[in-house]
Amino acid sequence: MSTPDATRVLLVDDDPLVRSALSLMLGGQADLEVVGEAGDGREGVALARSLRPDVILMDIRMPIRNGLDATRDLHSGPEPPRIIILTTFDADEHVFSALEAGADGFLLKDTPPAEIVDAIRRVAGGDPMLSPSVTRTLIQRVRADGAGHRSAAAEGRLARLTAREREVALAVARGLSNTEISGELYLSVPTVKAHVSRLYDKLEVTNRVQIAILVHDAGLA
Repeated sequence: MSTPDATRVLLVDDDPLVRSALSLMLGGQADLEVVGEAGDGREGVALARSLRPDVILMDIRMPIRNGLDATRDLHSGPEPPRIIILTTFDADEHVFSALEAGADGFLLKDTPPAEIVDAIRRVAGGDPMLSPSVTRTLIQRVRADGAGHRSAAAEGRLARLTAREREVALAVARGLSNTEISGELYLSVPTVKAHVSRLYDKLEVTNRVQIAILVHDAGLA
């Protein structure tokens, strides 16, 4: 049974078996509560606006309205929920667009249950979650697409950073969470969050994967 202050989760996936499995898994967590399910992006947006969940697990490929458009819709409004994209990934060409739309994390659909639960908790706490395996594949795809001219541009953008901001950027590129960066660099979590926010501004990016790509393009990871 969930607690009164449990994280409220909305499931948006066109596969009823996936929704059932996720609901069953999350239902056993006292600090998580599944408040609704939707079978397509349009219904997901409507439910999100009426139920106001804390976190949405969002599939990308769905009928009527896909998860990418639904994510963009929700992030265009006030106080958007945290959104974790569920994807098979290898067959999905829309991952970068989802990042630009405001996704807070990515999970492969075959991610172990304990990692899904952990990801929801981390994202609910304001700590974006990017699976290292997803990050690596994203970087490989970008680097395979005209990587030759990217290195100098990435180095130039990273040169804008202070020494401490550079350390945080390298830690982000390794897939570390804000809490993990805090422990490694002996900084408070709020300080880490402030550094990450400045990285977004200075590097002209919108998410942690884009920071990781710049670091890799510059040959620093």
